[in-house]
Amino acid sequence: MSGHADQRTVLVPEGLAGERVDAAMARMFGFSRTKAAELIAAGHVHLDGAPATKSERVHPGVMLDVTIPAVVDPLAVVPEIVEGIKIIHDDDSIVVIDKPVGVAVHPSPGWSGPTVVGHLAGAGFRISTSGASERQGIVQRLDVGTSGVMVICKSEHGYSKLKNAFRRRTVDKTYHALVQGHPDPLEGTVDAPIGRHPKFDYKFAVMADGRHSITHYETLEAHRFASLLEIHLETGRTHQIRVHMSALKHPCVGDMTYGADPVLARRVGLERQWLHAVRLGFEHPDSGEYVSFESQYPDDLAHALDVIRDAH
Repeated sequence: MSGHADQRTVLVPEGLAGERVDAAMARMFGFSRTKAAELIAAGHVHLDGAPATKSERVHPGVMLDVTIPAVVDPLAVVPEIVEGIKIIHDDDSIVVIDKPVGVAVHPSPGWSGPTVVGHLAGAGFRISTSGASERQGIVQRLDVGTSGVMVICKSEHGYSKLKNAFRRRTVDKTYHALVQGHPDPLEGTVDAPIGRHPKFDYKFAVMADGRHSITHYETLEAHRFASLLEIHLETGRTHQIRVHMSALKHPCVGDMTYGADPVLARRVGLERQWLHAVRLGFEHPDSGEYVSFESQYPDDLAHALDVIRDAH
């Protein structure tokens, strides 16, 4: 439900003479007493034009006015242009974007910030209607705190082809991560199942009964405090790179959720994890030819990397 407030006006009947306002509302409108008390406390209830208090008694023939504010659906897509989203490629089938930090892919309970889906709606893109309404056209996700290249599907055909490609793991997903210390060996594979963290529901962890997860990494640059890695994902679990790097005891720089050093994060000026989706390659759903799209490091990550490169 979303939209306009609901206004209800009734005359109090004889049968409710002497009842408290909250009880009378509960009887007449089928509200819970708690809901009635909330509406009264918020100033949405009037008796003969005067704001009501919940313990006030009602009299027959009094006009009871109740305004029920519109409920905002946390999953409603709000069309709004989001600063910083760049369109890398656009055709009949797909749109490829460069997602900035601080933008979620789609609406979800508990997130009231900007979304990719909302931006595309606001910018006039028509997206595939496949998938749950708030996730239409979405075949992959990036965390709110992760930037980089991602694809959204505009056609139903594109959606089903790419959804299958992601499921069959034929999409090349390449990330760069700046991690603390130096992974040993310098290149390798982390094959460790990931599940929800037993204590913190916003985190994930390597868990024996988790979902199969595979991350390949190689070191591009090794510096005194940190290493720049190129990472290829075979699976696409939530927080996969962040969890796997943390499990190796080399968390992404700035990733306090997964054990990064706050002192180093401050030193390089980061308030999020140093993790960027640099490349995405796949067979185009229409032409069948292999296409690849890239994204440059955003300013905050580029600056942090410069600080690390200069640290002796």
